[in-house]
Amino acid sequence: MGLLDLFKRNKTDISEELSLKWLEVDMHSHLIPGIDDGSKSLEESIELVKRLKGYGLRKLVTTPHIMSEFYRNTPEIINLGLEDLKLGLKNQGIEMEIEAAAEYYLDEIFLEKVQRGDKLLTVHDNLVLVETGFINRPQMLLEIFFAMEMSGYKPIFAHPERYQYLIQDKKLLSDLFDREIYFQINLLSLTGFYSKPVKVFAEMLVDENRVKFFGTDCHNHRYLDMLESLPSSKYFDKIQQLDLINKSL
Repeated sequence: MGLLDLFKRNKTDISEELSLKWLEVDMHSHLIPGIDDGSKSLEESIELVKRLKGYGLRKLVTTPHIMSEFYRNTPEIINLGLEDLKLGLKNQGIEMEIEAAAEYYLDEIFLEKVQRGDKLLTVHDNLVLVETGFINRPQMLLEIFFAMEMSGYKPIFAHPERYQYLIQDKKLLSDLFDREIYFQINLLSLTGFYSKPVKVFAEMLVDENRVKFFGTDCHNHRYLDMLESLPSSKYFDKIQQLDLINKSL
């Protein structure tokens, strides 16, 4: 190998700089410090927001976990954390539109909230981000989605590509398609961050035009470090052509 060949190889190895300007709005992240498994401090949150802003995003809707057994967050806790974060950003002179919703874990307690008519935190209008465990299908999954819809909410199914039960259950996947449940894919899934099967399933959902939202699901700097490899994905150009709802949030 000559010197010129080495120079050419090094040039092509340089990754394209990540731009998410086309996405405009990130609607899934964990940026409020100290209330879930995301950012641990205000300083970390501010640095993460700076990096997300640097990718060209104009707005963030951060979504702390609400899980009855692990993260017993309430709208009050989340909104107080949001105000602290906004104040920290203002003090640092960082201009970024930021709102808060939640990532609700689907279980019996969540179903009770819906049936009682509790007001849920929404990503926008009536859109509610929800998740399940990764291995086993919740027995009440379709029942909860139905209850949400009867209460005027539209579910956004967070990172369905990561659910092993959904990868294996084609009938359930078809049922969710038929019910027009909104799917939100993690951008990191297309980098192979989680696993190859997750990456393949995410690519299939893109190919089938089933994706309505993308999100970073940012928890910490490691997530964003890996996210910067996204332009190397063969799907990076393709996802920019999708008819996404992010831009209207």
